[in-house]
Amino acid sequence: MNSPHTLMDAAVAFLQDRSRRGLVSVSSDNLVSGFARYALNRGHTWPMTADLCIGWARDEAEIADPFTWARRLDTLRPFSRFLASIDAATQFPFGSPFGRSTRRLSPHIYTSGEIQRIVDEAAMLRATIPLRPATFTTMFGLLAATGLRISEALALRLVDTDLSVGQLTIRASKFGRSRLVPLHTSTVQALDRYIAGRRQYADSNNGECLFTGHPDGRAIPYATAFHAFTRLPAYKDIRPRGGHPWVRIHDLRHTFVCRRLMLWLEQGVNIDNAILALSTYVGHVEPKNTYWYMEAVPELMELTSARFERAAQKTGTSYHA
Repeated sequence: MNSPHTLMDAAVAFLQDRSRRGLVSVSSDNLVSGFARYALNRGHTWPMTADLCIGWARDEAEIADPFTWARRLDTLRPFSRFLASIDAATQFPFGSPFGRSTRRLSPHIYTSGEIQRIVDEAAMLRATIPLRPATFTTMFGLLAATGLRISEALALRLVDTDLSVGQLTIRASKFGRSRLVPLHTSTVQALDRYIAGRRQYADSNNGECLFTGHPDGRAIPYATAFHAFTRLPAYKDIRPRGGHPWVRIHDLRHTFVCRRLMLWLEQGVNIDNAILALSTYVGHVEPKNTYWYMEAVPELMELTSARFERAAQKTGTSYHA
C-alpha cells in the first residue's frame, strides 16, 4: 500500500482495508470519513493530532453533551491505530477527555401489538423499488422472531438460509463469531414466501444477499433500513418506555431476549441454564451480557424478585432490609 499523503487518503485506505478483510460496514465508517473532511475543511492534511480529534468530536456532534463527544472520539480509535502504523507522529487524546463513552440505557420492550404494527406498516411502505415492502416487513419480522442484530440480517445471503431444516447460518457477525440460529415454523414460512417473491424480481444465485432491493442481489445498506424504519407511522407514535428518546430497530432484538426471559421466569425454568442457551442463540460474547437484562428491564426485575420471594417462602427463610 502506498503511503497516504492526507487524512482523506488515509481514511479511504483504512475503509478499503476493512472491506478487504470482510468487515461489515458500520456507522463509524461514515464518522471516519467525516473526520477526514473536517480536517480537510480546516486546511489540515497530516498527521492526526489530539486537538483535531477533540475539536471534531465536539464541534461536529449533533447533540452537545460530553457522552456523545466521548462516543464520537471512540470511533476514531481504530483509525488512529491504523495511522500510527504508518506514521509515528500520529497523536490521539490521552485518557478520556470527555469522560466515559459507554453506558447502557434500558431498552424499549415492544408489546406484541407494537411489533405487529411495525410489520404491518412495513408491508405498506411505498414501493419505490418492487421488493421494498416485502423486504422490510420480512426483515423486521425476522428481527422480532429471532433477536438477530440488524447488521446480521443485512449480511444474510441466500446460501445462509436452510429452510429445509429451519435454520440460519450467521457468519462472522459481531466480534467475528459465527453461529446457527434455529427458526420457528412460522418464521420459516415467512422467509419461504419472501424468497419465492424475490425470485420474480432478482436472480437466485446463492451468493446473493437475502434481503435486497435490486435485481443484482446487492446488500441493503444500514442507512436504507434505518430510513425505512423511520418512515413507519409507528416510529413516531410509539412512546418509548426505556432510556432512549425514541424506539429503535435494535429494540426488536432486546424485546426478543426479554420476552424469552420473562416466559422462562413465569414457567419456573432453571434460569441460569436457560441464559447460557439464550446467550449462545443471540450471539452474546459472554452470558453476563444476557444477565444484564435482568436488572435493566423493570418487568424482568419484578419477575425475578417475585421468584426470589417464592423461593424464600418455600425454604422458610425471611429477608429484611
